[in-house]
Parts: sequence; C-alpha cells; structure tokens
Amino acid sequence: MKRMLYSEISCPKCNYSKLEEMPINNCQIVYFCEKCNERMTPEKGDCCVYCTYGTVPCPTIQENKNCCK
Repeated sequence: MKRMLYSEISCPKCNYSKLEEMPINNCQIVYFCEKCNERMTPEKGDCCVYCTYGTVPCPTIQENKNCCK
C-alpha cells in the first residue's frame, strides 16, 4: 500500500481546513490553525494532530507501525 503524504487538517474551533504535507520521519504533536491560531494537540490515544484532526492518519499509522510517541 502506498503511503498518502497529504491530509486535510481541520480546526475544531473555527472549522478552517487546509491541505498539509505530513512529516514522514516523526509525528507532529502541535499544530496552529492558520485562521484563528488555535493550538491543536493530539487527543488521548492518537500519536499526532493528523490522526486526530486530519482526513488521513500519519504515515507511520498507515504502515501499521507503532506510533511515534
């Protein structure tokens, strides 16, 4: 299975969304909304912001590997 490297991340505060390229060698644990500057972090049980707020989980999870915690 080919990894998807882009995910549309959506802000839970203002609903703004943006297509972002995900890092492939580490998890992104903090993301700031471009519109309202909301600081987003993963929810409990998720390894990164893309797994919580994105349309596609991070590359590590896509490959069924241990998350990058």
